[in-house]
Amino acid sequence: MTESLDPRLTPARPDIADIRLRGRVIAERFVAATPRRVVTPAAPLRRAPSPEAGLDTEALLGDAVDVYAERDGFAFVQLVRDGYVGYLPVECLGAAEPEPTYRVTALRTFLYPEPDLKRPVHGHLSLGARLVVSGEAGAYLETPGGYVYASHCAPLAQHEPDYVATAERLNGIPYLWGGRTSLGLDCSGLVQLCLDAAGLPCPRDADMQERSLGQALPLTFEGLRRGDFVFWRGHVGLMRDPETLIHANGHHMAVAVEPLAGAVARIRENSFGAVTGIRRR
Repeated sequence: MTESLDPRLTPARPDIADIRLRGRVIAERFVAATPRRVVTPAAPLRRAPSPEAGLDTEALLGDAVDVYAERDGFAFVQLVRDGYVGYLPVECLGAAEPEPTYRVTALRTFLYPEPDLKRPVHGHLSLGARLVVSGEAGAYLETPGGYVYASHCAPLAQHEPDYVATAERLNGIPYLWGGRTSLGLDCSGLVQLCLDAAGLPCPRDADMQERSLGQALPLTFEGLRRGDFVFWRGHVGLMRDPETLIHANGHHMAVAVEPLAGAVARIRENSFGAVTGIRRR
């Protein structure tokens, strides 16, 4: 590369790069992205084109994706939601159109082959999945993949008023490095998923969130409010109230609620160290 760019957000590798990066990076060829969309309930974005590579994040049904290359069952992509770059299984991608009109608001819901709760399900969808709704059938919404219970969904323009309330609903969800579904979450995935439900843009990783979410506050624990973000090196949590933190963490291996003072003392003793930032939207 000819300048310092964050590789997590830069769709470039030695053989191919986004045409918009011409003159900024070195690559054998530059191409325009092909718009696609995730058509499976969730899709793992990995740092290398291999099922054995680490999970960086997850895309959900309906997420828009820019594709730059495909090979050996993997696509080199950039997620439109947050700009994250990596490799998705090609089988998880479909046409970019039509655009979704609804999103899942339940923690999880099911896809049915017919509008009948007694039918064997096709699979489940996570909170935040986006749906192309073509019609209604009684208490169900019809989508290309099947029928979803309507009360578990809402129009895309309808947002949650309190992103901390969403985090509270996710209390107890298992910890998963790179996870951002209601089956498993990491710390920054929890924050991003909750802000997304509130219609608020949010980058993917904790260090990105610390640089961009809201305004920086003094490094003091006095006067904290519900919804404030507390950051450590590589970790983030949400204030549930002035004294209580909710965060996905490896100590509990789950989304957990605990006193901030206790979390600060414990985390100081491990690799995350002291609190590095506090921010408020």
